[in-house]
Amino acid sequence: MNPAPFSILILGGGAAGWLTAAILAAEHGRASGGQCDIVVVESPGIPTVGVGEGTWPSMRETLRRIGLEEKQLFTDCEASFKQGSLFVGWRTPAEEDAYYHPFSLPHGYFEQDLAHHSADRSADRKYAYAVSPQPTICDANLAPKQLQTPEYAGVLNYGYHFDAVKFGVCLRDHCTSRLGVTYLPAEVTEVELACDGSIAALKTDAGERLAADLFIDCSGARGLLIDKYLKVPFIDQSSVLFNDRAMAVQIPYDSPDAPIASVTRSTARSHGWIWDIGLPTRRGMGYVYSSRFSDAETVRRNFDEFLRPYLSENQLADLQVRELEFFPGYRSEMWKSNCVAVGMSAGFIEPLEASALALIEHAAGIIRDLLPARVEHMAFSAKRYNRQMLRHWSDIIDFLKLHYVLSQRSDSEYWTEHRDAASIPESLQENLELWRHRSPAKQDFPLAQALFPAASYRYVLNGMGYGCDWARAPRKDRDDNRASVLQEEVKKQAEMYRRGLVGNRQLISQLIAGR
Repeated sequence: MNPAPFSILILGGGAAGWLTAAILAAEHGRASGGQCDIVVVESPGIPTVGVGEGTWPSMRETLRRIGLEEKQLFTDCEASFKQGSLFVGWRTPAEEDAYYHPFSLPHGYFEQDLAHHSADRSADRKYAYAVSPQPTICDANLAPKQLQTPEYAGVLNYGYHFDAVKFGVCLRDHCTSRLGVTYLPAEVTEVELACDGSIAALKTDAGERLAADLFIDCSGARGLLIDKYLKVPFIDQSSVLFNDRAMAVQIPYDSPDAPIASVTRSTARSHGWIWDIGLPTRRGMGYVYSSRFSDAETVRRNFDEFLRPYLSENQLADLQVRELEFFPGYRSEMWKSNCVAVGMSAGFIEPLEASALALIEHAAGIIRDLLPARVEHMAFSAKRYNRQMLRHWSDIIDFLKLHYVLSQRSDSEYWTEHRDAASIPESLQENLELWRHRSPAKQDFPLAQALFPAASYRYVLNGMGYGCDWARAPRKDRDDNRASVLQEEVKKQAEMYRRGLVGNRQLISQLIAGR
């Protein structure tokens, strides 16, 4: 017996709306053999705001599943490879005090925890380098795969950097041409509520009445449906994550053949931190800060100081700086009645660790898997969805806060206040006490599919100098002989990959040229 027809209306386009549409249509859309009619209503008068230019490796499976060719991503979206993040100056202000959070798991991860063997037993040894070849590859600006490697596969784990606005346009074209999604450019002027408080229909400036079984709010920070009409409370997280402002710029490379970094570089500064993302034709940079501790003028001066080595004085004076304001937090319910908030309408936090797009693809994936067969079952899906997503938001906030809590910087009130126990979630405080005696393990994270695995916590903890008590390590992790073998294998892998992989820029050019 086939499920009954089901209509989905997504309010808002951009990366959030079109990625959600693609994930749902690839599984449930009529063009894919499903029973869902999917419509995206996008206002032509509202400029698209990119939610981020960095993805996690999960995006590869998402794009493969919706049927988008990887080459098209590089051709249409100004994409480059991302293999993790490099954190500079987070532990102390010294620029050489840096560590990697690579996307690849530590070598031998499921066999033995190398943290106890490589957590800085000698001054010149860094954890990520000792357990993974990826930092060495990133230092050389090399790509994570070869030209002959199948699409979405890699020698090393990777995600992407890209232009988020172009990504949204690419997804829109793919959805409408391949996945059967209906695109309706229109301005929503009114929302009609049903007697039970659910959403009955949207009305447009063209006089159309758009009814649906499920409405997905991708209207951005304004949260037109979830906030204005359904009035779902917002859980403010500014007492935990202080940042609520950013200044974003685009700067040119010194030359057209300059290397493209394979990581997001995050550099801590007195008033916040700066992202540096390399795309094929430009570098995107942004200064993230808290209006509670700094004003825009002070931050701009500090930002200019950072940019001066890359730009001439004339370029610096002509720089177009985009100022962004956001409110850290999330909705107390993301799925209420027959409406689900996805993207910035559901919540937003600073772009550290590039969680924005990952949360969108994860949210859309859960909606896809929980989509009710009948409208009467909507409440069951909503309950499960909210339980999972609220846990994900809590875990991400803990993980981001971890970067600040472990810092030893004392050059401003911004950094010292981040270590105040009153600003640290109880769940994170408990884990930090536990991790004094052993490394993070999968049992520390209740969800079966935690967004950040235990390995990610190990990279940050060890990179920030938070070593675990060697005496309490599990017996299997005390095998020095096996640890030495694994670490020697890492060195050999790094040398083999260094010889066999080409530069990030070179491989991108080859992929686009089709050779």
